[in-house]
Amino acid sequence: MKKILISLISVFFLIANNANSADFGFNIGGSVTAGVFSVDGASEKNADATINASSEKEDAEGLYALGSIFTELTVNDKFAIGVDYVPHAIESNQITNEKEVLAGSGKTVGTNVTNVAEVHFEEITTLYASYYVTENIYAKAGYIQTDVLTKEVLGTGGAYPNTDIDGLVLGLGYEKDLASGLFVRLEASYTDLDGVTVTNTNDSTKSITVDGITGYGAKLSIGKSF
Repeated sequence: MKKILISLISVFFLIANNANSADFGFNIGGSVTAGVFSVDGASEKNADATINASSEKEDAEGLYALGSIFTELTVNDKFAIGVDYVPHAIESNQITNEKEVLAGSGKTVGTNVTNVAEVHFEEITTLYASYYVTENIYAKAGYIQTDVLTKEVLGTGGAYPNTDIDGLVLGLGYEKDLASGLFVRLEASYTDLDGVTVTNTNDSTKSITVDGITGYGAKLSIGKSF
């Protein structure tokens, strides 16, 4: 994803430097986003264990905050094509659950073990296009992708591999021009990430599935036009 990001920025610079300044422009800036997310229907498949909890297949919600940088190519002050990149990881809360592992003849003997896990989201990158409905109001649609790193200590044994997920971002925002080519934006967004299933590296009968992740956020951006 870093190579794609560098390539896109290079293309933006080339186009902006060689295009008619009356038609094309170039923006760079930074953003702060805060909001709420929901993990839909997380569950675990495990042939040798039963979960001693009632949270299986239930949704989970949480708050998030992140900073990002962006670069854009603008066309006729009506369209913008850009990339937004989060240069830091987002870490979930540490989750602990207790399981009863079945063993012995007929797997009827149970032993309680504890699993500790957390998830890190890294390389969060969004490719997007914006259309200015008026001079100040714009609508945005984009494609988002992030690497998902699992950090776990499993009493039931094994580990789960890292993966990546992607999805759709929609936004509606307001932009105000300031002096010296600066601008400020306030944007509301909706994110819908696809579901994913990861399988235990030591036992293919064990897997974790998340049906999907959705989120609502508010973003404040400051940038400069060239």
